[in-house]
Order: sequence, then C-alpha cells, then structure tokens
Amino acid sequence: MVAALHLFSLLPDFVLYQLGLVGGWLGYLLDVRHIRIGLRNLALAFPDKSPGERKRILRSSYVNLGLSAAEYIRLGGFFYRRLRQRVKYRRFEYWATMNRRYPGKGAVILTAHFGNFELLPAAHALHGYPITLVHHTQRFLAGDALMTYVRERTGIKVIRKHAAARAVLKSLREGELVGIPFDQNAKRSEAVFAPFFGELAATSSGLARLVAIAEVPVVPVFLLRERNRRRHRIEILDEIPIQHSDDQRADIEENTRRFTRAIEDFVRRHPKQFLWTHRRYRTRPRGMAPVYD
Repeated sequence: MVAALHLFSLLPDFVLYQLGLVGGWLGYLLDVRHIRIGLRNLALAFPDKSPGERKRILRSSYVNLGLSAAEYIRLGGFFYRRLRQRVKYRRFEYWATMNRRYPGKGAVILTAHFGNFELLPAAHALHGYPITLVHHTQRFLAGDALMTYVRERTGIKVIRKHAAARAVLKSLREGELVGIPFDQNAKRSEAVFAPFFGELAATSSGLARLVAIAEVPVVPVFLLRERNRRRHRIEILDEIPIQHSDDQRADIEENTRRFTRAIEDFVRRHPKQFLWTHRRYRTRPRGMAPVYD
C-alpha cells in the first residue's frame, strides 16, 4: 500500500485535486448508507434549514473528504513536505502565551474530524512542533499500518488508544502537545451524555479525567480549508476554562460538556467541512429511542 501511495503521488497536484473532486462527488452520489446518516445528523443539528440546504452542506462535506484524500496521497508519498507551504496559522503566538502561563507543562489539543483532519497534526509537526496523537487501531490492519506510517514519517508520535491513559499522562508531564479528536460516539461504560447540537451524545469522559490529573490546559485547534480549496489555516482558539470543585463527578460531566460545546461552536460556523456521516448519537441514554434506522 505504501508503494501504491508513492506511485499515485507522482501525479501533479492539479490532477490529484481533480481526482479528489470527482471522488467526493461520486461518494455523495453513491454512498447511500452514509448519506442517510449524514442527513439525519444535519436534520438534528440544523432543523431550521431546508432539506435542500442540508443536502448542499453534506455534498460539500463529501467534496472536502475527496480533496483530503488527494492530499493524503501527497502526504504519504513523494514531495510531502510541500504541504507545509499550504498551511498557515492564525494566532500561532498563542502557544507562547500558554508556555508562559503553564511553564513546563504540555497541553491537550482538542480537535475533531473537521477539514483535512489528517493534515492538522502533520502540518504542525512539519512546522517544527511535533504532536503526540491518540490513535484508535483500525480493524483493517493494512490500512492501520499505512495510517501509522504516514503519521510517523511527518514527525507525529502515535499512542495506541487501548494503552493511551498512562502514555498521554507521561507525554503531558514532559511538556508535549497531545492531540485528541473528540467528536466520536463513546461506549456507554465510559460515556457522559453531553449535548451536541441539542441532542444528547455519548461522549468519552476520559479526557476530563486526564485533564483533572495532569492539570494542563485544553486548547481547541482546527484545520480550516480556505476558499481556494488548496490552502489551509490552523485556527488556534482560546483555552477552555476547566471547572475544579469538590465534586469530581460533576467536574467531569461539566468539563466534558465544555469540550463538546467548543467543537459544536466551531462546526456551527463552518458546517461544510465537518464529517457528518459518523453515527454520533448511536449510544443513547437508557429509555430513549434510537436516532438511526
């Protein structure tokens, strides 16, 4: 698979991007199952929008995925360092503020499957600021090996999710930046039901627990695709205030809600670049009807 990625990366960028556009459109036309999931999610998120508006948002989301796949070929193949020139920062100086505010401590980069989410940690590393990324092992082992290869070659340190807690704590205490995508459905045994676009969503409580132990800041960071579709901007937002009280459970629930709200607020401003086809509301509070067929 690595060899195939290198072979396709010999194509010039304008060809790769055209293939990405075509792939995104084909996905929107043919991926019936995930289209149904995406439209259901959008109906919950934007009940005030017309069905036509929601379809346009979902179509743009698929086009973004197609373009991201084209960029992934470049990222995993030849000439991958040229992607560094296509990613700029907004408020990069905020990291210096964080270093002064929390000397010697790391930080959690709170992010989501938004824009080209694979390019975010890679671009940060290519700019000289490596990120430790929590990685969920994929069932397709060859694909998992490819994903790990692409991430590690750009300077990303990968931590496997099944053994993440201790490794993440170690990284944070050593002053590293740890990236955690926080927009996926969680198992009931580890979930806090936090509002996401007005609907209760099973959300992992693990991040709030880690932050309480490590006492590090949580900074939302997203990669936003710009209008020309080939350039990106890393948006660094203000750190999320963390609640500390004598009630640990209440703190975990409230901080999880705050993390989820930060993602919702950004997605609400740029809905066309979010991954709407994930079954975010698959795990339901007991007694509540399922969201998906």
